[in-house]
Amino acid sequence: MSLKSAFGVYRGYRVPHLQLIEHRNWWFIFSGILIALSLIGIAVNGFHFSIDFVGGAEVNYSPSVPLTTDQIQTVLDRYKLPAEIQLVSGGEQVSIRTDALTAAGDRETLINDLASQAKISPEEVNVEDVGPTWGQEISRKAIRGLLFVLLFIAIYIAWRFEWSMAAGAMIALVHDVTITAGIYALVGREVTPETVIAILTILGFSLYDTVVIYDKIKENTESAALTARLGYTGVVDLSLNQTVMRSVNTSLVVLLPILSLLLFGGQTLKDFAFAMFIGVAIGAYSSIFIAAPMLTIIHERQVKRGRAAQPTRTVRTPAAAPAIAAADDAAATGATAAMASRPRPKPKPRNKKGQPAKRKRR
Repeated sequence: MSLKSAFGVYRGYRVPHLQLIEHRNWWFIFSGILIALSLIGIAVNGFHFSIDFVGGAEVNYSPSVPLTTDQIQTVLDRYKLPAEIQLVSGGEQVSIRTDALTAAGDRETLINDLASQAKISPEEVNVEDVGPTWGQEISRKAIRGLLFVLLFIAIYIAWRFEWSMAAGAMIALVHDVTITAGIYALVGREVTPETVIAILTILGFSLYDTVVIYDKIKENTESAALTARLGYTGVVDLSLNQTVMRSVNTSLVVLLPILSLLLFGGQTLKDFAFAMFIGVAIGAYSSIFIAAPMLTIIHERQVKRGRAAQPTRTVRTPAAAPAIAAADDAAATGATAAMASRPRPKPKPRNKKGQPAKRKRR
């Protein structure tokens, strides 16, 4: 493909001719590898939950002198406290998230050491204990709401399009969530309530892209001439080629702001942006390479079941053909003999010119 043709495809002036459905096994193999790595990461590394889920303490104070995260970590190392340190507003505010301070031994001593390093009084160090119930309650409500939303979305897609499309969309969603969670576990990033929000946002974007593709498939399959010429699989492939650049451009528009947050945002924004970036990219991939191919597989199985359910027609076997031919010959011979045995009618008298003789009147 020339550069001009590629630019025309990208701008939507030309429809590409990519054989996406024909090579669906390659996409399934690639997704299977990603899912296997994700499950291994979840099983081996697990998730690194924040204090919102496991409980801990949050320490906030405003230092009078400039401090670095390494200097603050030196004080916490004396008490063997793993912590997440953030310098807000260029170091004007220090935020420390760590385990419960009851395990640090002398809590007052730790507060005094931090205040002494920051050149402030111990009363200016604000310590807040965080219980695990808050994050767990948020996660429980989010999962409950997610299940209800997915149920209603599946019902809507089945009503608006067909149930096979709803099944394909749900398979793509499970694919996206599994890979996103697995990559999150593999890199060891902290799971926060923002991560849960990011995953919910990912599902909405993935469904939006899938519904756009399904709508084009439904529009094309309603053309009887197009379906008769290309077949169902060919129509799905054509629909993907007609919408693939729209999906790519939409995904790029969403990914670029998320990438800026991932590169230049704070630690909390980076965790949120990382989950969003992986999820949006995987969601765009699954809408094209998972949801549509799965739809063709489900449709092919429906067609096979429909053919198997049809009543079988009686077909004459080659062995019965000679017997049938012999019976036909015997019947024809009998009919000929019967016609030969019938008495022939007497010929009518004719005159010299060969015309029938006229009867005399009495």
